[in-house]
Amino acid sequence: MAHQIVSLHKALCPYICHLVDVIGRILQISGDRSVEKEEKNDKWHRVERSSGQFMRRFRLPENVKVEEVKAAMENGVLTVTVPKAEVKKPDVKAIDISG
Repeated sequence: MAHQIVSLHKALCPYICHLVDVIGRILQISGDRSVEKEEKNDKWHRVERSSGQFMRRFRLPENVKVEEVKAAMENGVLTVTVPKAEVKKPDVKAIDISG
């Protein structure tokens, strides 16, 4: 069985994922983001903070088993496993040529 794996690493995207949904054939990942940047010097101290919510949507192919989609968070990495249904190859039938 083939799988398609989507991984988001927290170091590359500082997001906290709260919800992974499949709506129809749309995979939706949502959560909060929070970034803090601090700079210090002998004469000054500056802290920049930004936060907010995010939502990303991915269209899934038609051969996905939607009911078997799984998500796991381990060491700050969100891994979404999307199993694909096996594509049934058409039957090939040899036809005799008469004459």
